[in-house]
Amino acid sequence: MKAIRNIITTALLLLGTSTNCLAQNEDDWKTLFNEENLEGWTTKIHHYEVGDNYGDTFRVEDSIIKVRYDKYEGDFNDRFAHLYYHKPFSYFHLSLEYRFVGDVHPGSPIYVVKNSGVMYHSEDPKKMLKEQNWPISVEIQFLAGIEEGKERPTGNMCSPGTDVEFEGKIDPRHCINSSSKTYFGDQWVKAELIVRGDSLVTHLINGETVLEYTRPQLGRTGVVKGARPEMNKSGKLLKEGFIALQSEGQPIDFRNIKIKNLKGCMNPKAKNFKKHYIKADNNSCVYE
Repeated sequence: MKAIRNIITTALLLLGTSTNCLAQNEDDWKTLFNEENLEGWTTKIHHYEVGDNYGDTFRVEDSIIKVRYDKYEGDFNDRFAHLYYHKPFSYFHLSLEYRFVGDVHPGSPIYVVKNSGVMYHSEDPKKMLKEQNWPISVEIQFLAGIEEGKERPTGNMCSPGTDVEFEGKIDPRHCINSSSKTYFGDQWVKAELIVRGDSLVTHLINGETVLEYTRPQLGRTGVVKGARPEMNKSGKLLKEGFIALQSEGQPIDFRNIKIKNLKGCMNPKAKNFKKHYIKADNNSCVYE
């Protein structure tokens, strides 16, 4: 019976049936950012202890979370940083807006130009080591156009210390491009992320689905330097983790950060609440 349930669960997810869980009201969104300060958020910057927001890297101005480097001394020095929401999530719909502004800080890697993102299923920042350069996580990557006529999609998937299945198998690429168009300049772009535990993941840009993949899991341990040995468990599925805004040398703004917690599809307004709900082992929703 358990095996049959798991098969049904996977089939329903791949067919999109689980989107019934998204049929909720605007009131079901929870704001993660109070637009006044960084209450509820924790920084972790490479070379620094957790909680040390060196150089005021993440700051709140004009009801926006801004990532800036004007208070940095010297070159960037691989001070990759992330701002973590204090609570982990497993089954959720995240929505936010971002825009790129200004120029990269001197000494930043060339690939970070107009490049940032949001990490999910991340390890706990309080357990990360001081010299760990990236959190083991999965990223919805944000890019903007640099040269006219050259496509540079956004809403891609990158995998620091992780793997995903794409088109039915583990994909060897560190980043998988989405089907989004290229956005230039400092325009606001809306990004959404729908994560169903350790099963189907969907990326949306300005309301359009641009990428889907499945089974986020531990892997690629060589991509992350300085991680704890116990994180070297390639193939272990990631069911939940922390959400984090990224800083890697490119100034960027974030706003309107909100989430719907979809774990178990147990919201009373969900179409399959109670009556047809069976809780499967992977916290997905199946029908009787």
